[in-house]
Amino acid sequence: MRVLVAGAGYVGAELAQRLALAGHEVLALRRSPPPARLATGVRWLACDLGDARALGALPLAGVEALAYLVAADARDDDAYRRAYVDGVANLLVRLRADRALRRVLFVSSTSVYAQDDGDWLDETSPTQPAHFGGQRVLEGEAAARASGVEAVALRLGGIYGPGRTSLIERVRSGAAELPRAPHYANRIHRDDAARACAHLLESPHSAGCFVGVDCEPANQADVLRWLAARLGAPSPRGDYDANAAPSGKRCQGDLLRANGFTFEYPTYREGYGALLNQ
Repeated sequence: MRVLVAGAGYVGAELAQRLALAGHEVLALRRSPPPARLATGVRWLACDLGDARALGALPLAGVEALAYLVAADARDDDAYRRAYVDGVANLLVRLRADRALRRVLFVSSTSVYAQDDGDWLDETSPTQPAHFGGQRVLEGEAAARASGVEAVALRLGGIYGPGRTSLIERVRSGAAELPRAPHYANRIHRDDAARACAHLLESPHSAGCFVGVDCEPANQADVLRWLAARLGAPSPRGDYDANAAPSGKRCQGDLLRANGFTFEYPTYREGYGALLNQ
């Protein structure tokens, strides 16, 4: 399969490498060339998706599958619109002209859910984001579905992994503080995020929408205390009330697992544990 990975950053570069190792022909698109250490077995392309002329010049003939993992380059509405709405629309126009495209994977986010009361959510839960970020990501999902080819959205939780260890360092340094009340967050290790993308691209029956989070939405207080114990650091302090009303959301990735995907890092314990052992 000839695959284009658009947005070959933290997760996309890992996905491109994995697809190439699995025998696929991989093109990886990003704004600037990647470090040489990421380039094995992948043809790297540099382009701004807002530049129609540059897009037209890219060697994209015969691309059968698109994995879209582009991220905004600033935290404002214009940047999110360029990345999640205009970018995917421009690229789909370019790829559909060749008539080879058969599948689109749009990497979305759990930010499409506005719920913030600790409730359990899945693919059937209402998506009514109040923030422009979630709104634009949801528009990008719609653009992928309107492409005329088989489309799937993968709503990823917070991504952590190699090189993203700020939480560990805050606990190690004693700077981390407990929240005032239970706060639930959803995570996925970078490697599992890339593996889930590859799984959905390669699976013949994966259209629709999937929540991409590990198997245990975790109370932040529990995560901080566990890290402190593993690091031998003082337990984080704070005015934490375990009986207070919770915040955050608890997303469920049951549908992804039912589709045949198995997590390498099913909870934060395995994921952070691997980082601590490096």
